[in-house]
Amino acid sequence: MKDGKFITLGIESSCDETAASIVADGRELLSNVISSQIDIHTEFGGVVPEIASRKHLENVNWVIEKAIADAGCTTEDIDLIGVTYGPGLVGALLIGVAAAKAMAFACDIPLVGVNHMHGHVAANYLEHPDLEPPFMGLVVSGGHTNIIFVEEYNSCRKLGSTRDDAAGEAFDKVARVIGLGYPGGPKVDRAAKGGNRDAIAFKRVYLEQGSYDFSFSGLKTQALNYLNTERQAGREINVNDVAASFQEAVVEVIVDKAIAAALEYDQKRIVMAGGVASNSRLRELISERAAEHDIEVLRPSPVLCTDNGAMIASAAYYAYKNGERSGFDLDAVPGLEF
Repeated sequence: MKDGKFITLGIESSCDETAASIVADGRELLSNVISSQIDIHTEFGGVVPEIASRKHLENVNWVIEKAIADAGCTTEDIDLIGVTYGPGLVGALLIGVAAAKAMAFACDIPLVGVNHMHGHVAANYLEHPDLEPPFMGLVVSGGHTNIIFVEEYNSCRKLGSTRDDAAGEAFDKVARVIGLGYPGGPKVDRAAKGGNRDAIAFKRVYLEQGSYDFSFSGLKTQALNYLNTERQAGREINVNDVAASFQEAVVEVIVDKAIAAALEYDQKRIVMAGGVASNSRLRELISERAAEHDIEVLRPSPVLCTDNGAMIASAAYYAYKNGERSGFDLDAVPGLEF
């Protein structure tokens, strides 16, 4: 405890950010330290798992120490340690889990393993102090596109997910082919601002009627085929138009399905999360469409959309209050389901 508040340390290492945060009472952000590897992986056009694991090993201790120091805390103040144990890259996850277990054992602090996707949802609790379940959740990230019904703090029902490429993966692949580079999502977003979203008639894939699942592999293939056809014909490619048209085809489907789910389950609040939740067009379009149905849209600031320890700390706090505990046999589960 510190100043009468319950203090949680959150540790995140599922992909290419080594992150740690201190959160008080599950809602108050006291520190947020993120060591990103984007510059390293940009050279390779995507995340290299072995390199990511090695960088986590180099960074995890000082990131944790800085988070504690920035919050004005000591290890004696920490009441709980939360750590991501899946889904993610197995080598990367193992570094965070090992660090969390070692600290929990050495300092006699309770430990809770956190589902990374639950963490993304919990990021909103830090930004919106009045937010409480139930609500409709929309988690859009590099590896996941999910619509979830958050019934309680520790109870999420997945209504739909990606069947192949997630939105973030599709952005990365198309960005690479049109020469924007990695990471694709932010670069497609920027390029799209200077393009015509109606320039190219990319298809909208809704799957079978009533489905809340997503499929972007066909759209990605259509975009690649378009680019190959134009290049073979010697025609100049307008990168901004391609980015804007492709982005619109992705976000329209996401928005339509999220609003349909909110209406079916009689929810007046859609809560966004995940790295792609920072996409400016997605934010704009879902706000416009939701307003037509008197639905409120909440989302965290961009720093809390990307992978961070704060969201893990918040999710761990509510899991702990619900009676959840993890033993020292906690292991990484790279394919952990929502």
